Amino acid sequence: MKNIINWKLYMVLLSVSIIAIIAVLPYAFTLAGDVVKQVPFSLSIFILITIIQSSILFAIVLFFGLILSKKVGLGLPIIEDFLSKKNARPDIKSIVKTSALIGVAVGIAIILTDLLFAKLGGSISLWSGQMPPAWMGFFASFYGGINEEILLRLFFMTFLIWLFSKFKKADVNILNNNPIMWSAIIIATVIFGLGHLPITGSVTDLTPLVVIRAIVLNGIGGIIFGWLYWKKGLESAIIAHFSADIVLHTIFPSLLFLI
Repeated sequence: MKNIINWKLYMVLLSVSIIAIIAVLPYAFTLAGDVVKQVPFSLSIFILITIIQSSILFAIVLFFGLILSKKVGLGLPIIEDFLSKKNARPDIKSIVKTSALIGVAVGIAIILTDLLFAKLGGSISLWSGQMPPAWMGFFASFYGGINEEILLRLFFMTFLIWLFSKFKKADVNILNNNPIMWSAIIIATVIFGLGHLPITGSVTDLTPLVVIRAIVLNGIGGIIFGWLYWKKGLESAIIAHFSADIVLHTIFPSLLFLI
């Protein structure tokens, strides 16, 4: 049990994920304002329950995600190297810069693609201006970058890779098996897109166009972030996702407000 995972890494990731859970609450409660008003107890109790439930979820997800990532050869090379105090560190500046630029490009691509869906008659759009304030979006971006990548990439995508690897030949390196890697990336991305439908359905009818929009918009980022996790490590995916969310939830709403 002692060496089953890197416990230092586990505690670092769990700590930042809990901080991100707290950071996203103003944004989440603003989007789900009517639901929050209907809870049968005080807001403070509801917030405490939400934090505890989410923290337990990520404690479990992180545990199994780190176990599986170790088995398939994926992980967090920057943080792992730092915690182990080794000198053979990756080019951190290059990874951060490249990942951030990719994330910004993803955010812009999502905005432009959403505009296209709006032109096609989509009933919901980022361009409607019906979004929480930019400061809430900024704090929510930490949840998107950290928690969603832990859930979707470190846990779910890694689980799929591990599962698919059971059917491969013993002498084939999993990370060099493109069919396995891309299948895991695409499936995790589609599931993530479909996971947004309940929230979307609360504000508009789930027409075929709305469903396609959810899958495509989330797919743009999901495929890129999955590829970064595969090739660069989870830190790269986190930075890119965070940067994309900053564009979507902070910069873009601010520009719409000015317009």
